Formats: sequence, C-alpha cells, structure tokens
Amino acid sequence: MSTSDTTSTTAQLPDHFSDRLEALEERIEDLEAELEHKDDRIDDLEADRDRLDERTATLEARVDDLEDETARLEKATDAALNKASTNKERVAELQSRELEKGAHLREETVDEHVVEVPDGRLERVTKDDGKTYFRLPESADPLDRGETSLAYGDLLPIQQLARMDDEMRRSAANTVPTRLAAKLWQARTDDSVGDNPWENGCREIDEYVKASDLKHWIRRQEVGISESYAKKLVSRVIDAMLDLSKHRVAVRKRTERKNGLEYTERRLVLPTDAAIPGETGGEA
Repeated sequence: MSTSDTTSTTAQLPDHFSDRLEALEERIEDLEAELEHKDDRIDDLEADRDRLDERTATLEARVDDLEDETARLEKATDAALNKASTNKERVAELQSRELEKGAHLREETVDEHVVEVPDGRLERVTKDDGKTYFRLPESADPLDRGETSLAYGDLLPIQQLARMDDEMRRSAANTVPTRLAAKLWQARTDDSVGDNPWENGCREIDEYVKASDLKHWIRRQEVGISESYAKKLVSRVIDAMLDLSKHRVAVRKRTERKNGLEYTERRLVLPTDAAIPGETGGEA
C-alpha cells in the first residue's frame, strides 16, 4: 500500500483511530531502535566474553605452569633441607671430635645442643681477641694463644713437643737430638726461653740458624759435652727438626767469608711460605 493510500486510509478513519495508529507506529520505531541498540550491546558483550575466555585460558595455563614450578621448588627445597641436615650432622661430628682433641671453636659456629662431648659439658671462654669460644671444661688452648682455635692434634710434632715442659718432653722424646730440636723450636717461638739462636732472614727466608751457631747453642744446652760431640749433634738435631716439622723447615748451604777465606756453611731455614699451623705461613 502506498503512502498516498495510507494517508488516504488514515484520512478516512475517525480521528481517534488515526491518533492511535500514529502512536503505534512511533512505538514500533522506538522498539526497533531499542532492539538495534540491544543487538549492538549484545555484540559488545559477546566480544568481551570472547576476550575473557581467552584471558581465562591464558591464566589457567599460567596457573598450571606455576603449580608445576611450585612442585619443582618444593622438591628442590626438600632436597636442600635434607642435604643441609646431613651437612649439619657432619659438621657437628667434626666439631665434636675437634673439641675432644682440645680445640677452641668460635661460639657462633657451634650448635651446643647438637655436638656430642663427654658428659655433654661445654664452657664458654672469652679470649683476648674479644670473641667467645666453646671448649671442653679446662681444655687448654693448643698453642697457648688467645687468637687460635687449633686442636692439639692439628699441630706439627715439633710444635707439640715444644709446648711440653722439660719433664714431659723427656718422657715423650727418648733421644737427645729430638729434645734439642723441640727446645730449638721453642726458642724460636717463646721469648721466655731467652737463648734463641734463630736470626731473621730476608726475601724467601723467614728465619734461619747457622750450623756453627747451632753447635754453640747445643753446648750451652747440654753442659759438659765436647765440641766434637756437639758438632755431631748438629746434624742429628737438623735431621730431627726436618722430620718433626714434616719438612716445613729446610737445609740450605751458603758461602761465608771469614778472615779473608771463603767457606760453605749449612743453614737450617724456615721459608716464608712454610705452612705452620697457627702461624702466618698457613695450615698443616
């Protein structure tokens, strides 16, 4: 039906029908516009839904990855804890042995509730370095120094003998050269001995003793022995020193000049790089 027909038809209708028809036509146009708007809104919502679906899928994949990583880290953590526990047990065992041998160990390095010592007794001592150490009750410091934490068993044999008094040394060492070697070492490290034949070296030599000076020193220690016997003892004392120091000391020959004449003399030397427990040179 054409517009002219509609207009004609409308014109033929009573006025109240005509108004009603126009209102319905306007309402239809409004509903069609609203429907079109809702269709656009639905399209937008469906697009948002698709984006959310993609985001959800991405996050779910990320969660799966994180759960796998968490499981891996938990396994690694358990393994690390087991290893740490094993290492702690080993450290505690080693510390227990060292303490039983007379070691003084820094307080912060020792778990007093884990180490096993006789009667479970440990005591704290503060040394002249201002730090606190654990030790067995009344356990003397192996080197008799405030700053050391070495166990007696870690010392060189020459150091162990040097720490003994004359009576103990006589019981422990059954030969004169061994006792003299121990006293010679003690003279090097203990100023209270007084009679010290060691001289300061230079470059690669820390200290040394000339064989001739050693001979005179021996005669001062062993009163009444002849010069010829003292000369024999020099070689024996040097051999004992080499053995008891585990060859930390060495023998060097040096050309000397006296009264215009040259001669070669042996020297017992302590190299600057010698590994002496408790001293600058290093550990045993």
